[in-house]
Amino acid sequence: MKEDFEKKYHDVETEHWWFKSRRKYLLDLLKDAPKDSKVLDIGCSSGIFLKDLEALGFNAENLFGVDISDKAIANCIANGLDNAFVMDAQNITLNEKFDIVIASDCLEHLEDDKKALKNWNDLLKIGGKMYVFVPAFQSLWSYHDVVNMHFRRYTKSELKSKLLAENLEILKSSYWNFFLFLPVYIFRTITSGLQKNKTGESDIAIGNSFVNSALLQLIIFENKLLKIFNLPFGVSTFCIAKKVK
Repeated sequence: MKEDFEKKYHDVETEHWWFKSRRKYLLDLLKDAPKDSKVLDIGCSSGIFLKDLEALGFNAENLFGVDISDKAIANCIANGLDNAFVMDAQNITLNEKFDIVIASDCLEHLEDDKKALKNWNDLLKIGGKMYVFVPAFQSLWSYHDVVNMHFRRYTKSELKSKLLAENLEILKSSYWNFFLFLPVYIFRTITSGLQKNKTGESDIAIGNSFVNSALLQLIIFENKLLKIFNLPFGVSTFCIAKKVK
């Protein structure tokens, strides 16, 4: 992502409703996983999620993070994460095998997503699980995607097919951020001309604290619904997949 936007990202990633609600969903999914599981967070940024796992009782020695950004990994080291490395997510060269691989809003940044998924699959142990979140629907493409240096957005079926091509078993596949899909779609449609003029800003800003808190609670409620059924559309989509052979 662009340098000026990366600074904004690091400034807000701890408390912004989007990142916080997604971390909460993943933490809930992983709360019953063995605490000695070896975990890799791809595109780990400042390592906040890995620190959350440590607080949940996971063994810090088994928590690994990689990111393309020198600044992000410097933040990880400052946050007490020893196993954090600057690496290209299309070519992670760690001499480890992992029980859990997580990639939240990373795959869309990579030109060769097929190569990346093969690499990530190779890093998984047999029986290991992969959790992949990506932006959904090309119709939502906006200046936000431009400053984030995205190559694409995905449908649920597209993401599933790419994981199935790596012989992974799909355990769950859904959209996420369902409730905000319509307002986001309307907003991005109205402001689509800004992208052509290369003006405007990314969506990432905390803004009003009351609004941030309200949106956080809304998506936390949505996270609870995901325990019961999958959502038909959303701003993001995700898959949980298992390596069976």
